Amino acid sequence: MQALKPDTLIRNPQGCQVVSQVDIAADAASVWNIVGNFAGFAVFIPALSHIEMTGSGVRSIRKKFFKDNNFVIEQLNSHDDPAMTMTWSLIHTSLNIGNLWAAMEVRDLGNGQSRAIWTIQGEPCEGGSDALPAFQTFLQGFADGAMNNVRNLFN
Repeated sequence: MQALKPDTLIRNPQGCQVVSQVDIAADAASVWNIVGNFAGFAVFIPALSHIEMTGSGVRSIRKKFFKDNNFVIEQLNSHDDPAMTMTWSLIHTSLNIGNLWAAMEVRDLGNGQSRAIWTIQGEPCEGGSDALPAFQTFLQGFADGAMNNVRNLFN
């Protein structure tokens, strides 16, 4: 019998990367209060019915429930309020996502302007490289819609 060794299914995804960014006519701290709230994404993602949290801060777990009965479970990897950055990783989902890492950041552009940037690195669960173009289109559309909603919150 072989001895058990430490292992994990969490790894950095390959696949594709999408970046969605919006410039917002609001100060960076106000924008960070919205997009930097790991538990609060339902404010700018209307497809979510609600979010349940386990724990708080780094290592907390977020379970996002979608109105179409899909769900996503993610872990907060890093959260830096002064730098206005955070990262998280996928743990489990009902969607065709095999692995996913994401980052949110807000940059102060001065004069009451800011830029919110959502970066997603992911890969589909099924379909391999043949599924990547449609998967990338799905991720980009999802992120762009959410980030445009963030901008609209400040208009």
